[in-house]
Amino acid sequence: MRLLMLGGTEFVGRAVAEEALDRGWDVTVFHRGTRPAPDGAAARHGDRTTGSGLSALATGEWDAVVDTWSGAPAAVLRAARSLSGRVGHYAYVSSRSVYAFPAPAGLDEDGPLVPGDPEADATDYASDKRGGERAAEEVFGDRSLHVRAGLILGPRENIGRLPWWLGRIAEGGPVLAPGPRDLPIQYVDARDLAAWTLDAVERGLGGPYNLVSPPGHATMGDLLRACVRATGSDADLRWTDPDTILAAGVEPWSDLPVWLPPGEAHATMHQGDVSRAVATGLRCRPVAETVADTWAWMRSLDGPVPQRPDRPAPGLDRAVEAALLGA
Repeated sequence: MRLLMLGGTEFVGRAVAEEALDRGWDVTVFHRGTRPAPDGAAARHGDRTTGSGLSALATGEWDAVVDTWSGAPAAVLRAARSLSGRVGHYAYVSSRSVYAFPAPAGLDEDGPLVPGDPEADATDYASDKRGGERAAEEVFGDRSLHVRAGLILGPRENIGRLPWWLGRIAEGGPVLAPGPRDLPIQYVDARDLAAWTLDAVERGLGGPYNLVSPPGHATMGDLLRACVRATGSDADLRWTDPDTILAAGVEPWSDLPVWLPPGEAHATMHQGDVSRAVATGLRCRPVAETVADTWAWMRSLDGPVPQRPDRPAPGLDRAVEAALLGA
């Protein structure tokens, strides 16, 4: 298989490129050139946000392209049009944020969607992702695959959610743990997303697929206990009632990454139906493996954990945590 990876130097894109290389595929990575491409991949450089930014892709043919773009849908449309006739399959890594909020528990791929314009400039994340889906579909039709990921974790995460928990728990001592501890969470390891996506394009699958772990795969308790084991710290998880946390003005998801209290937001993010992806081969590794591998990657870094400049770094202020623990 000949794969064109739009991106491919960070987190999800790199996981896809490395998975393809491990399979012996011929991989071309198109990126700005600010970071090295994975070893073994051919590199072409350009900035897709500029008028001539795709000129490096004017020649070449590939069996599939994987695109992780999360900005203006118009950039997806330009790429798809420029590759039309030279690429067999277009896989766009989208998001479950494309569903209209609030999404009820158990929502599958047929749920109502936010509007999205394939020719639009960047507006908001959900609409941009939906516009990207429509852009890929406009050009490639049923040869376009919409990988609707939810929370993505794993080594090289540059959003900071799991790295924040690992860093905080590694410090040890009492740690505010948002309850209930058996609260289910849905996420996907970037490497499992990569494996399923490449299997899907090889089989010629098209249309939308929710891509997160099945319900019951993990809980907040499983995640945080795995962080304690991986770091080997003396952290004491102090499980705290959601109402107490919310009353203190703590913001779910941003102040306490991954966590959403029971309610509409939790149903939307952590209770989606993924039976279609599971039926087509999605396999999710244990949460302990994702956590341990992320910690090993963090310890291998020469500097700080990378953080995307367009995303605010998550995490709870230590003074706020101390006040809640004292209360």
